[in-house]
Amino acid sequence: MAENDKRKKKEVIRLERESVIPILKPKLIMTLANLIEHSNDRSEFVKLCKRVEYTIRAWYLLQFEDLMQLYSLFDPVHGAQKLKQQKLSPEEIDVLEQNFLSYLFQIMDKSNFKLTTDDENEVALSGQYLLNLPITVDESKLDKKLLKRYFMEHPQEHLPHFADKYVIFRRGIGIDRTTDYFFMEKVDVIIARIWAYFLRATRIEKVLPGWRNRYHKKDPKKEDDIVMEGQDDLDDLVVERIRIQNMHLSFGNLISKITIQEPTFDRIIVVYRRANSDTERGIYVKHFKNIPMADMEIVLPEKKNPGLTPMDWVKFLASAIVGLVTVISSLDMPKADFWVMFAVLSAVVGYCAKTYFTFQANLATYQNLITQSMYDKQLDSGKGTLLHLCDDVIQQEVKEVIISYFILMEQGKATRQDLDLRCEELIKEEFGESCNFDVDDAVQKLEKLGIVSRDSIGRYFCVGLKRANEIIGTTTEELVQKAKQGASSP
Repeated sequence: MAENDKRKKKEVIRLERESVIPILKPKLIMTLANLIEHSNDRSEFVKLCKRVEYTIRAWYLLQFEDLMQLYSLFDPVHGAQKLKQQKLSPEEIDVLEQNFLSYLFQIMDKSNFKLTTDDENEVALSGQYLLNLPITVDESKLDKKLLKRYFMEHPQEHLPHFADKYVIFRRGIGIDRTTDYFFMEKVDVIIARIWAYFLRATRIEKVLPGWRNRYHKKDPKKEDDIVMEGQDDLDDLVVERIRIQNMHLSFGNLISKITIQEPTFDRIIVVYRRANSDTERGIYVKHFKNIPMADMEIVLPEKKNPGLTPMDWVKFLASAIVGLVTVISSLDMPKADFWVMFAVLSAVVGYCAKTYFTFQANLATYQNLITQSMYDKQLDSGKGTLLHLCDDVIQQEVKEVIISYFILMEQGKATRQDLDLRCEELIKEEFGESCNFDVDDAVQKLEKLGIVSRDSIGRYFCVGLKRANEIIGTTTEELVQKAKQGASSP
């Protein structure tokens, strides 16, 4: 792209469309039912949706029970006591914890959660949002055996470099906007730009390129991150990132409020185990929501307390040396100017004070973000997170089956590719949402239910609504509801 191109440029993050269907199930069922012409067919469709959900829930019941039973042994709160009661050998415990991880990763996949890769982490953390401190993990406090053993037995591509210590799952993309004055951040950006200009003018950046990179932090795969208006790829989700570092700062917006914007991960789940767990085998599963990509460090486990960065100490030392040299040089002159020395010392002291107070302000922001992540951003942990996941699996599978059946019922026979496209078009036209519909999983469930088949040339077709309800049959939940109604009637 030419730098003199006058078309508007935006800093964006490109992401693949996800398979998760972002529509509430009741809204989906009622909207599709209202598209059916005859009232009898509408009632049969609603009945079919209920029976599909009850049946899919029954399919997963035993698997979910096994998952919860296994986790009860590795619950950080009461798991150690239960393991002690079982009197299992270390080898048997190793097998059980690997079984738990296998179930957990299967549920994550069915819930459309994805493991974050190194590339995704690098893109996410290449910018700054509200968190302006370098946050790192204290790896000495994390176990390195549990996940390493799992990935040795279940190899996966594009694993992040920290996968032996903890894993981060993510699902869904959103937007977070913050409007404020951001006085200190604006001053930091101005100083950084002046410092970068000084490095270029003195050609120091050629000797110390790392200093320049600190202030000119480019996103990986830069050619994919800048998109001209009208050139968005329809196959990708493009989310704009608005940062102070990329803004044109004038006197007007320097003293006025500005709005910054950052893409968010709608859901994040972190899995890890603490170190020194030979006797305590607790596995931590924490669930967060609406985490800004650039501030993803707030969900990291066992974070180190942030301190002044090496660059901050360099600033302190450089300022002190410059001030000391200037003062000594002034004293060597025949007529030492007191006011010049005072001005230089004041500037040095002021700059050091500014660096220190900026750090204190960033530290306060970090503490607020951590508090917020605990009370507002953290949805649940442990067993509560697993229950969320189990319900997510059922809801997603039910919605996939309902949409696929509705398309075949209303539009007739279709190949797998045509069915995939039609389902995505329906979601877009009726609900204004986009997703990468998982047609393979949907047709597999429909065939297992016995309400969809293939013709001689491989096209899918469905049976009628009434016949579909007969094939699935009356479910246990319906019998219970009838029994309750009979018991309540006079």
